[in-house]
Amino acid sequence: MAPTATIEIEAAVKGDAAQAGLFGPEDIPFGRRSGPVAGIDEAGRGCLAGPVVAAAVILPAVYELPGLTDSKALSAKARDILAPRIRECALAWGLGVVWPRRIERINILQATFEAMSRAVGVLRLTPGRLLIDGNKVLPDAVLTLFWRTGHTAPPPLQQAVVGGDKSEDVISAASILAKTFRDRLMLHLGRRWPGYGLEEHKGYGTKAHYAALRRLGPCPQHRLTFRGVLPQAAAPLQGSLC
Repeated sequence: MAPTATIEIEAAVKGDAAQAGLFGPEDIPFGRRSGPVAGIDEAGRGCLAGPVVAAAVILPAVYELPGLTDSKALSAKARDILAPRIRECALAWGLGVVWPRRIERINILQATFEAMSRAVGVLRLTPGRLLIDGNKVLPDAVLTLFWRTGHTAPPPLQQAVVGGDKSEDVISAASILAKTFRDRLMLHLGRRWPGYGLEEHKGYGTKAHYAALRRLGPCPQHRLTFRGVLPQAAAPLQGSLC
């Protein structure tokens, strides 16, 4: 990604990004099996373009967030209403972003693990347990790499929760923060690379998106290892978290 484009995008979203992980008290020395629960989810794993974004959220014991559920079950308007309320309510929250060139190098499953680990690593409140949407936990090596930069306590325990974005409020909250942040990024990427409709389909493989790829070829935000981005491209090893 070009340095000027990175600067433009970071400036455009710094209202959210600069705050990621800056909510709540300073780190508390919880033991490995104690401390609050953090919910983890991602957005953009199946897209042809743009980054994969993950969020980590720690909610207080008592909170009021009516309408909280999986981000995919909510309208864009409902998500945009809930997102600032979640950030205000949360004891801590963090974001992790992995861009297309990195996705191509390590594959989308590993990139998702990395984005999730980055989000956990910037939490200012040390969680004792992670609830991760899907059927996989984070590889110890990946989580530990990003955990060391922000925490002195051992990494937390992990639990994969299939359908957790619907059944666990902390995961629902994470799904909404990841989705709304990524959608804002895609609006700016759509302006930076016009003609693909990134601001509309957010990088997913719609008919209009495939037509634009055939007409224009890929832009720097496309994942070149994904089927349909390049002519005759092989299908990626995307993996699955659900």
